[in-house]
Amino acid sequence: MAALILIVDDDPIQRRLLEAMVRRFGYEVETAESGEGALTRLESSDRSPVDLIILDLVMPDLDGMGVLDRMRRREIKVPAIVQTAHGSIEAVISAMRAGALDFVVKPVGAERLQVSIKNALRVDALEDELRRATRRSAGELTFRDIVTKAENMARVIRLAERAAKSNIPVLIEGESGVGKELMARAIQGGSERRGKTFVTVNCGALPENLIESVLFGHEKGAFTGATEKHVGKFAEANGGTLFLDEIGELPLDAQVKLLRALQEGEIDPVGARRPVKVDFRLVSATNKNLIDLVKRGKFREDLFYRLNVFPITIPPLRARASDVADLARRFTARFCAEEGKRIRGLSSEAYALLSAYDWPGNVRQLENAVFRAVVLADGDELTTAEFPQIAAQVEGFDVRIPPVPAAIQPSPMAPSQEEMTHFEPRDPNLMRLIDDTGDVRKLWDIEAEAIRFALAHYRGQMSQMARKLGIGRSTLYRKMKDIGVDGDVLGEDIDDAAA
Repeated sequence: MAALILIVDDDPIQRRLLEAMVRRFGYEVETAESGEGALTRLESSDRSPVDLIILDLVMPDLDGMGVLDRMRRREIKVPAIVQTAHGSIEAVISAMRAGALDFVVKPVGAERLQVSIKNALRVDALEDELRRATRRSAGELTFRDIVTKAENMARVIRLAERAAKSNIPVLIEGESGVGKELMARAIQGGSERRGKTFVTVNCGALPENLIESVLFGHEKGAFTGATEKHVGKFAEANGGTLFLDEIGELPLDAQVKLLRALQEGEIDPVGARRPVKVDFRLVSATNKNLIDLVKRGKFREDLFYRLNVFPITIPPLRARASDVADLARRFTARFCAEEGKRIRGLSSEAYALLSAYDWPGNVRQLENAVFRAVVLADGDELTTAEFPQIAAQVEGFDVRIPPVPAAIQPSPMAPSQEEMTHFEPRDPNLMRLIDDTGDVRKLWDIEAEAIRFALAHYRGQMSQMARKLGIGRSTLYRKMKDIGVDGDVLGEDIDDAAA
């Protein structure tokens, strides 16, 4: 699902114009005609959360400054773009101090508003990622840090919130990469152990001969090579939370000791003379069917019932496709900051591509795909060209192959022009330089196609077309007439006139 933008303006004409403009950018839109109505919508818990608010400063009763003030006092962290017909310096300063991210003057042009929206969403996503990273390192991650708009995921979060209020053992089930560790950290952040130690153990990565030592610890001299005392993971988690990931990979002999630790609250370090008392909250996770492992004798039945007291199943990303856009936007903001890239966001076509893909690797695969796209990107936004592996697997999207420089000549062993298979992209935004016979197209044809594309892209705004194409308006009119396009029937500067 695209970002949801709330437009707040007491003028119904301005609301309709802004709504049409923002929908044309590819976003979801809701409107409110007053400041009180905007606050009511922002605080609504049974509807999709608002990602951005476009707020008119001059309104009767509760004006825009009042809305910003109440949002700050009620800790409503939604980025705001304010607009007014009076663009004075005092108004700009006051709005920015009140918490607005940007300021536009009526009537705002389409290009200016689109850039403002993308920048605001990017800044908000980056700030949100920084806050999440800070809370994660402090052990204070909460369920609000789980990005979702899907109802099936919201039900899972409500179930996990109940589990967090007690010390009950939780078993998180789900495919690899769905975010089981994130859910475990949110459970700790919502419990009385908030801020305490969170110890993660990947049971599938433990060396078989060192499992007991890693989990339960050992005394000095307990075995060959034990030159000093080692505190195990259970002791490290004392007072906090122990997260056992991929619990189904744990060998049977280690399962016996785990069962004792759960039942008696004590562990037996290797070589120790007496057991050690530990106080920990256990959260385990698996991407396997533990019942099936029990039937096959690879998992203890008594341990299964001890772990499976409060099961939570996280749906795969393909079952909550509405979360893909938000996740991609936040990953883009984070990786751009880490890599020093200046990218405003993703194109609408890129969002459509990512939302149409099944994501067998779930959130982890999406995160890695966005990371690669950010590294590859040369422009100011991510397009389908930065996701070639994804585009190759989704019907209706084509992989964009960069053209081969003319200076590079084919080798003697290369196939002839007649033997080569031509790749015909279906993307309407990609201009062909080669015609159907394999020859370079005429400059007149390329120029005519560029003008037609600019005409559609800028929706008949002749001044903007001429400026972007780098030619005078009179020259543009003449060229349009030569190719058989009459600019007079399109209207002059559509968006400016509408505003």
